Amino acid sequence: MRSRVKRWTRSVAPLLYILPALAVVAVFRIVPILSSFAVSFTRYDIGGLHRISGLENYARMLGDPRFWSSALNTVYFVLGVVPAGIVIPLALAMLLRGKLAGKSFYRTIYFLPVVTSAVAVSVVWTWLFNPEGGPINSVLMLFGAGPLMWLREPRGVFDMLLSPLGVHPSGMLAGPSLALVALMIVSVWKSIGYNTVLFLAGLENIPGEYYEAARMDGAGGWSSFRHVTWPLLSPTTYYVLVMSTITSFQTFALVYVMTAPPGGGPLGTTNLLVFYLYQKAFDRFDIGYASAISVFLFAILLGLTVLQRRFAGRKVVYE
Repeated sequence: MRSRVKRWTRSVAPLLYILPALAVVAVFRIVPILSSFAVSFTRYDIGGLHRISGLENYARMLGDPRFWSSALNTVYFVLGVVPAGIVIPLALAMLLRGKLAGKSFYRTIYFLPVVTSAVAVSVVWTWLFNPEGGPINSVLMLFGAGPLMWLREPRGVFDMLLSPLGVHPSGMLAGPSLALVALMIVSVWKSIGYNTVLFLAGLENIPGEYYEAARMDGAGGWSSFRHVTWPLLSPTTYYVLVMSTITSFQTFALVYVMTAPPGGGPLGTTNLLVFYLYQKAFDRFDIGYASAISVFLFAILLGLTVLQRRFAGRKVVYE
């Protein structure tokens, strides 16, 4: 009997240790996700449940021009932020890893944006992008470039770049608005420090013997990076890719603080999916429709994560 009690205690005790964490995850993660999925099939507002509506919210979503406009803005945003959020931190990590005076100071400086409040960052960058006397426009004018409207500019950047040549692309070909590009710049700037630290950790885990062997074989700097650094850094790159994609789709604070009034920046060109969801849920109190958007966003992120794992994950090299 005692042996049974001991075996039972040994099997149950580990579960008891993780039970508090599981309870927190269940209450604040799993239950809200399941509730949101259930509410997406109802007509539900802030006053309570009215009736089951089936797929009505999803049908509304498919026929909603503002929803698709927000989805396109989100795609632009992700395509602009994720590659830059990998290439720039990797380049900085390579520099900080080398023989650079004051490396500890630079590492601290690059990480400061990560621990700074997103609201504070948004307020400062809103001032920097101010078209009327903002520092960025002042610098541009020193080089003879005209002042830009930045956060107030609804025109696509490709249209702005090609219009002097007499080319005026429209629709999707016009590209993201300058206001959205400004948000991309801020988002990349804020995430640079975190991703740089990750790449630095990955670089420091690469044994120096591999580089010595590469030099003995006559490999130069680029060959060493291509055949040693890049393959062995693939686990870190894969992690940064997945997490950057997820966080980019969930961007909200920058849009809300920098371009929210009167709702999604100039002509709605900075209205991302999460911000549109917020508008429907807390401005319109259309909880059912907002839940349908959240389910759509969840499905997109899950699908992208699976695709990244299937295709990019295959190329990850583990020692």
